[in-house]
Amino acid sequence: MKKKLITRRDFLRDGTSLAVASSLILQLPDKMFAQQEKKSRVVLIRHQDLLGKDKQPHEEIINEMLNQAVSTLLNTTTAVEAWKKLIKPTDIVGIKSNVWHYLATPPALEQAISRGLKTAGVAEKNIGIDDRGVLSNSIFQKATALINVRPLRTHYWSGVGTLLKNYIMFVKNPSAYHGDTCADLAKLWKLPVVHNKTRLNILVMLTPLFHSVGPHSYNPQYTWPYQGLLVGTDPVAVDATGVRILMAKRRDYFQEDRPLNPSAKHVFLADTRHHLGVADPAKIELIKLGWQDDAFI
Repeated sequence: MKKKLITRRDFLRDGTSLAVASSLILQLPDKMFAQQEKKSRVVLIRHQDLLGKDKQPHEEIINEMLNQAVSTLLNTTTAVEAWKKLIKPTDIVGIKSNVWHYLATPPALEQAISRGLKTAGVAEKNIGIDDRGVLSNSIFQKATALINVRPLRTHYWSGVGTLLKNYIMFVKNPSAYHGDTCADLAKLWKLPVVHNKTRLNILVMLTPLFHSVGPHSYNPQYTWPYQGLLVGTDPVAVDATGVRILMAKRRDYFQEDRPLNPSAKHVFLADTRHHLGVADPAKIELIKLGWQDDAFI
């Protein structure tokens, strides 16, 4: 079946616009988006042989994918040059992962990030990987730089679990950010513990969860082997691109428009209300590398 192209209007309607009610999506003018001349670059890289029979990524392939994505993102000849642009040898780096047991950040990717940091000269003792324990983790307490990495999935409170939401563990009371379907998650990024520290955002698109019902819901029927990574320095642009792909998959699977419930408006508001980055597809430079079949974007 021919795949439907996802337009900017589709994105605003289904992915990141404000919901007055579950069935009403507002269309907002361009001037409400964060204004900037230079586009936010996002790299999508995929590999059709990335996943093994256990649905875990092959270490050597995901390492190469990450390095290629980072060097493309930063316009460098080699991955080492790219990592050195992102990180200084003196940095203390926290890799903010995600341990949700149904769809966790793959250890192979965590280790690939760690290897990249070491090529930039960061000592192993100054690299930490954590999720729910970041507030008590000495590396994160002293961190001068953060790498943000997590899988994309639908989410009961926020529409989608995204890079923006991944920082909710940096507060003692995460539920304080659940109001209005997590509309103001971008506020997390202004907290002193993370403000201006994030050097790279990696949205894991190996087997995204595109549909769920209820809290902590997971059904492998609603995942698919997309076998990709979305990489960028702007978390809003990366999340917005991920939402577009997720919505396209939902249309393809359900054979109809099936808006997220609740909508993923926190991604849109991270741009229009909090000016953290850009959600407007017209202001995102998307570079696609590798396997292109059924990219949904």
